Amino acid sequence: MFNKINSKKISIAVVGVGNCASSLIQGFHYYQEKKPEDAIGLMHREIGGYGAGDIEVVAAFDIDKRKVGLDVHQAIFSAPNNTTAFFPDLPSSAVSVRMGRILDGFAPHMADYEERNTFVLSREPESSEADVVEVLRESGTEILMNYLPVGSEEATRFYAKCALAAGVAFVNNIPVFIASNAEWAQRFADKNLPLIGDDIKAQLGATITHRALTDLFKKRGVKLDRTYQLNTGGNTDFLNMLNRSRLASKKQSKTEAVQSVAAERLDDENIHIGPSDYVPWQKDNKVCFIRMEGRLFGGVPMNLELRLSVEDSPNSAGVAIDSIRCAKLALLRGQGGVLHAPSAYFCKHPPQQFPDDEALQMVEQFISSN
Repeated sequence: MFNKINSKKISIAVVGVGNCASSLIQGFHYYQEKKPEDAIGLMHREIGGYGAGDIEVVAAFDIDKRKVGLDVHQAIFSAPNNTTAFFPDLPSSAVSVRMGRILDGFAPHMADYEERNTFVLSREPESSEADVVEVLRESGTEILMNYLPVGSEEATRFYAKCALAAGVAFVNNIPVFIASNAEWAQRFADKNLPLIGDDIKAQLGATITHRALTDLFKKRGVKLDRTYQLNTGGNTDFLNMLNRSRLASKKQSKTEAVQSVAAERLDDENIHIGPSDYVPWQKDNKVCFIRMEGRLFGGVPMNLELRLSVEDSPNSAGVAIDSIRCAKLALLRGQGGVLHAPSAYFCKHPPQQFPDDEALQMVEQFISSN
C-alpha cells in the first residue's frame, strides 16, 4: 500500500466513469498544459499549492461493459458518454476500470435503450466490499469521488462504507444524503476522514443561477410569489431520471437550495424545481428554463423568464476540482468529518445552507487557515 498523503500529487478514485468523470479527468491534463494566466474556467487556480493538474486518478469503477477493463483514459470517451472532448489526446493512465457493485446503480428502464447505445450492463463478477477496499488501499487512493447516477441510494451507501473501511476521504457529488445525514456524518467524524457533500453545484448552472436570482429578489425587496425551474438534456443522467421514483432526493436537493435563500419559504404549490425530460439530440447540453413571478413597489406585479444553455458535465468539473483540493487540505491538516465550508459552497444540499456570498467567504477562510 502506498502512502501519498504528503506527496505533491492528489490521488483519487472515481465511482462512475460517465460524462462528469470524463470532463474532470480531461481537465487535469488540460490545465497542466496552461500557464497560470491562461487557466480560465477555474474558481481557484491553486488551493494549498495544488493546481488542477496535480490530481491523478489511481482507481476507477463502473458497471457498463464498454468501460470495464479499459484504461480509464479510454473509458471516459466510450459510449454512452457524449460530453465535449476538449482534451482528447490523453496518454495511457495504466489504470483499468474495474467492475463495481451494481445494487441500484442503474435504473431498470435503461436496459430498454440498449439499441440507442445508452447502457449495456457488464456481466463481469461484481466487486465485493473487500475488493473495493483492497483496491482503494493498494492504489494509494486519498479521496473517493462518487459520480453514480441519481437515485443510487444503496450503491452510494456501499461506496461510502468502503471509503470508511479503506480510510479515504469521500466527496459525494450526487443527491443521496451522506454528508447531510447525521449518522453518516458522525461515522466519518469518528474515523477522522474528510467528507464533502451532498449533490454538486455546477459552476454556473440552473441551481446556482436560480439561487442568485432568488437572493436578488430578497435583497431588492421584491416579493417572490411563485417560481419554477425546468431542465432538459440528452445525457444518460437525464435518461436515468425518466424513472421518477429515483428523483425524490434530487428534487428535494434542488428545491431546498432555492428555498434556503428566499426571504420567505414558498408553499409547495408555488415552487416547482426538477428535471423535466430527456431529449437525446441535446447530448450533454442542458437547457434550463426559469420563471419567477413577484411583486414590486406598490404591489405591482412583475415576472422574469430566463433560458440557460450549458454543457452539463464540464460545468461541474471545476467545482469538483476545488472539492478535491479542499479534501486534500483537510487530510494534510488531520481534519475529519463534514467539511462545512466546502460543502456549503460546492453542494446543493449541505448539512447547513448559507447564502453563496457567505459560503464563499467561509471557503476562502478554510483555504487560508493553517
